[in-house]
Amino acid sequence: MFDLKGRVAVVTGASRGLGRQDALTLASMGADVVITDVLVEDDPELQKTAEAQGSTLAQVAVSQGWVHSNATAEEIRKMGRKSLAIKMDVTNREQIRDVFKNVRDEFGKIDILINNAATLDHTAQIPNQSYELWDRDVRVNLTGAFNCTREVWPYLVENSWGRLIFMSSVAGTLGGFGQASYSATKAGLIGLAKTAALEGGRHNITSNAIAPGIIMSEAGAAAESVNPMYARFKARTVFKRFGQPQDISSTIGFLCTEEAGYITGAVIEVAGGIPLFTA
Repeated sequence: MFDLKGRVAVVTGASRGLGRQDALTLASMGADVVITDVLVEDDPELQKTAEAQGSTLAQVAVSQGWVHSNATAEEIRKMGRKSLAIKMDVTNREQIRDVFKNVRDEFGKIDILINNAATLDHTAQIPNQSYELWDRDVRVNLTGAFNCTREVWPYLVENSWGRLIFMSSVAGTLGGFGQASYSATKAGLIGLAKTAALEGGRHNITSNAIAPGIIMSEAGAAAESVNPMYARFKARTVFKRFGQPQDISSTIGFLCTEEAGYITGAVIEVAGGIPLFTA
């Protein structure tokens, strides 16, 4: 049970954090995995790429050595699975089209797409939200997932089998104070995931959204160390602790299996009960 042997997965934004853990978990379940990210550690233009993204988090990831695209692919190959790390910008439709075609040619097919790539560093109340960063967040978080889904769709239809996962957030289901662009794009992903579920059913394609709470990835741990609000967030969880990347990746791994074939159009909160009304 819960075996992904013979499946080929593409994970976007997989050089670090949740995306990296997703890739490792899928590989541990038997899948061949393609790591895609705009940041690849052996890129001589790595710092310039991070700066061009207009993302504070991307620049921190580079400066802190959090970028592990090639290292993750190598780790997967040591498991006996096939893996590649490929530079891909989810806002560049032509590049996405070329990458997916190359993956299809190299691996023989594509079965699974994890839409994980996102920005989450735009924090300001609505009167102070930056128009430029709003547009960037929509372009990366929402349109980026659409771009990848649209380009992978023919390959899933070709297989008469597919798994689509959209990484939403409890910010998309509850809203987020000072997170208008992030919350709105994460809510939009839920609508996209449900629409893909409706259209994919006739092709044996499932589509689901994951809504994590606060997860202790590198970025989450760094934010907790400087943001006093995180103590309140932790207190809102039923378990009085934050989640770990494996909590998300294990859920995703299950949704990608044959056993989860009747689950589609779902929004699965992996949030430690944060949305519950707790005392």
